[in-house]
Amino acid sequence: MGTPVSVPVFVAKGPEKGPVLGLTAAVHGNEINGIPVIQRLFREIDPTRLHGTLVGVPVMNVPAVLQRQRRFFEESDLNAIMPGREDGNAAQVYAYRIVDRLIRHVDYLIDLHTAGFGRENSYHVKADLEDPVTRRMALLQNAPIIVHSPPSDGSLRGVADSLGIHSIALEVGNPQSFQRGIIRTGLTGIHNLLHDLGMEEGEIEIPVSRPTICRNAYWVFSDTGGILSVQPNLGDTVRQGQPIATLRNIFGDLIKEYYAPEDGLLIGKSSDPINQTGGRILYLGVLASDEEIKM
Repeated sequence: MGTPVSVPVFVAKGPEKGPVLGLTAAVHGNEINGIPVIQRLFREIDPTRLHGTLVGVPVMNVPAVLQRQRRFFEESDLNAIMPGREDGNAAQVYAYRIVDRLIRHVDYLIDLHTAGFGRENSYHVKADLEDPVTRRMALLQNAPIIVHSPPSDGSLRGVADSLGIHSIALEVGNPQSFQRGIIRTGLTGIHNLLHDLGMEEGEIEIPVSRPTICRNAYWVFSDTGGILSVQPNLGDTVRQGQPIATLRNIFGDLIKEYYAPEDGLLIGKSSDPINQTGGRILYLGVLASDEEIKM
């Protein structure tokens, strides 16, 4: 009782002037795949050759990580109450102090996320693709999928945008697990950005294939409960009207079959067979047109 909550922070300050790049992970307590990305990055960086400053927060939501849960105290979603309040409730004060003492001091921000419990994600980037700076940040990540997603109010990207900080979100796989391949890919993209900003010497690694760009993405929800089976795999392209999922009752009888509402790319999906009314089925990315890709 009465013991402060300490938020871990890495800082690498180079001898030469340059921008400040911030990295954050685990704003939701079950999104831990970003932790080793930040740990390994700071092991790989040579501060004596760094131009500028690198700041890493491997665990934003310390109480939730320790309790193996997604949300902060009182079920507060930290990524929906930013920038918090200096005189608010526990979650608002926590969010306020993180923004005031850390986030507002960076020039660029990469926020690492994963899917939530009972779901799985493709590795993808969310960014405002109408902003040329964040668009370039997104392309440098070498992700197979990039989703146009302007920052929303209350989110970490939203408060960063209000402070004039260029930010993107990396969705690095699945919850409550470490996935080596995705961790390595995330590191490559961050090093690419460091090279591009002139903070680190080296060559930008060009991806083998161009990313798929989505103009937006959204969840398809169920309208009744049952035992869910999602048919397409992550990364599959689906066509409008194509069967995507079935719901059965406890006796195995088919209750309902779901179909793709439009053409798109399966970015995320439910991995939990037990589905309630209004449960998530899949996260569908709507492919951008050639004109939108060139914007």
